[in-house]
Amino acid sequence: MGLKGFVEGGIASVVAGCSTHPLDLIKVRMQLQDSTSTHAPPHPPAPKAGPIAVGIKLVQQEGVVALYSGVSATVLRQLLYSTTRMGLYDMFKNKWSDPNAGGSMSLSRKIAAGLIAGGIGAAVGNPADVAMVRMQADGRLPPAQRRNYNSVLDAITRMVKNEGVTSLWRGSSLTVNRAMLVTASQLASYDEFKEMILKKGLMRDGLGTHVTASFAAGFVASVTSNPVDVIKTRVMNMKVEPGAEPPYSGALDCAMKTVRAEGPMALYKGFIPTITRQGPFTVVLFVTLEQVRKLLKNF
Repeated sequence: MGLKGFVEGGIASVVAGCSTHPLDLIKVRMQLQDSTSTHAPPHPPAPKAGPIAVGIKLVQQEGVVALYSGVSATVLRQLLYSTTRMGLYDMFKNKWSDPNAGGSMSLSRKIAAGLIAGGIGAAVGNPADVAMVRMQADGRLPPAQRRNYNSVLDAITRMVKNEGVTSLWRGSSLTVNRAMLVTASQLASYDEFKEMILKKGLMRDGLGTHVTASFAAGFVASVTSNPVDVIKTRVMNMKVEPGAEPPYSGALDCAMKTVRAEGPMALYKGFIPTITRQGPFTVVLFVTLEQVRKLLKNF
């Protein structure tokens, strides 16, 4: 029973990851706008482009195929990270469900299961996560600075050779924190919304219920994870001048300085590209998961 949850979650995650990969790539490109220059610009920076403009520019400059840059890393990331988190969450759900409550699990237990499963999954999948971000961002660098990884395995091999094994877990603390929040909010809220819809008789247990619950779960996950995503992006892309202190000493310092300088809503910068990617991913993930469960029900 436990292994089945890993298989179902892995299949659904790979399908969702590949389906929404172009949206994730555009999100990464948007988060990295204006982050490679090492010198102050001679004039005020131009307004940042939106997701549609970034997507059009990417296709014009690099071709349609560029929308799937780093897709091999996405597949590996889903196989490692999402398969682990969804399989573990399913195991916790089976173990912690209350028979007296119709086999359901309390919201607090769902959140706890999501936090634990997400943290472990992120630690397992961080190498693929680092490789994926690098491969997605490579096309925006000047030709002389591009890494030109041939595949995710090439990326991981070269990182270990040139930067050491620890480079595979660069930014892992932020990745783990984000994954814990995403998994807890995404999986727990999907189960909660689905149970609520069925208990109140609003819809039958079918495609309509799955789409509605997953769309709501995607929104909750986006709202919950966006602040961590902003901090993660700023810390990973901060410019450190030789002999000078880094702009941020860590994630907490980054959060406090960001809020002081720009206000609390600065933590929700990039929310549109986040939900543009998170929403479809969550819908595809859970709709596929429910279909896979039906197909594998008798196995």
